[in-house]
Amino acid sequence: MFAVVLKNGFLVVLFALLGVFAVQAETVQTPKQVVEEFQAALIDVMKQGKALGFQGRYDKLYPAIMRSHDLTKIARIVVGKEWEALTPDQQNSLAEVFTKLSVASYAHNFKDFSGESFQFDNAEETSRGGVVVHTTLNIPNDKPVKFDYMLKEKTNGWAVINIIANGVSDLALKRSEYTSILQRQGFDALIAQINDKIASYSKL
Repeated sequence: MFAVVLKNGFLVVLFALLGVFAVQAETVQTPKQVVEEFQAALIDVMKQGKALGFQGRYDKLYPAIMRSHDLTKIARIVVGKEWEALTPDQQNSLAEVFTKLSVASYAHNFKDFSGESFQFDNAEETSRGGVVVHTTLNIPNDKPVKFDYMLKEKTNGWAVINIIANGVSDLALKRSEYTSILQRQGFDALIAQINDKIASYSKL
């Protein structure tokens, strides 16, 4: 009798775990879905931009960016080999301030709405196992902007690690700037400069 109870108990646990795995498998988004959900959040914030103000836009965009971007990986790529020279506390501090910068940048740049819309163009796999999702931001009475999102797969799904706007890589620009500051002025100077940038976004 005891053996049967154990067996049944094991089966109950097994079925429960299988149910969890099934739900997780169903909810994992494709790269296209990750990008489209993020872009929908941007458009929603733009429509409420003036009423929300900077802090309101920041608060609404934060969860959307955390879901769609791997900001710790981006921060690591941005500083390149300098990352390994940082202490764990410095790595955590850089990832934290870089996250704030990324959200502040979106809150600053996507604050008005005049009929803009995102359009999915196509998606392609890269030679290193990633996916690039090509999209276009259509702007009434202005030239469209091409946004190409590079995504890599994590243990819990796909995440953006770089964005290329009209052929210009945001990651490459930051890497050039940040590594230079780290090498010439040090870690504290880099953190201070990033915090200054965040402050400037909040005032404009």
